Amino acid sequence: MSKARSLLSLYSDHRLALIRYAANITGDRASAEDVVQDAWLPLQATDAARPLEEPLGYLYRIVRNLALDGKRRQAFEQKHFVEDASEQAAQAASNSPSPEQVVAARADLMLVKAALDELPENMRIAVEMHRLGGARLKDIAAHLGVSLTAAHGLVAEGVYRCRLKLGEG
Repeated sequence: MSKARSLLSLYSDHRLALIRYAANITGDRASAEDVVQDAWLPLQATDAARPLEEPLGYLYRIVRNLALDGKRRQAFEQKHFVEDASEQAAQAASNSPSPEQVVAARADLMLVKAALDELPENMRIAVEMHRLGGARLKDIAAHLGVSLTAAHGLVAEGVYRCRLKLGEG
């Protein structure tokens, strides 16, 4: 029997025992099967480089090391990724507005909309461009054909009137 054939025979004869051994370390049979399968290549490569005196002992050592590495990696991922994800979900849930806050915000929005509708057209455009569109005062002034000071005055007065409407003035 050839050397490669005897190594394969050794591997297949002890495969189930190796899976049980790895499962005791990993706590999971599926992971243990992956570990035993992954152990074949290093065993074959090492034996090809230099003949092994105790190939079965070496195979068990490879399986043990791979199983422990997998268990460490799983613990690391569990700690750093699963906990982070659950913390982020809890954070997102705590940042979500309550139904009461949503209703209050909608009521405020309706008041602001009503206040904006009552503003003179240039003032409404200036407030909408600045507060809702993020436009700069010089862009508002150019759009409305007024001075920079006038654009500032339109925005300030419009915001003041909206705040009055909301009862914040």
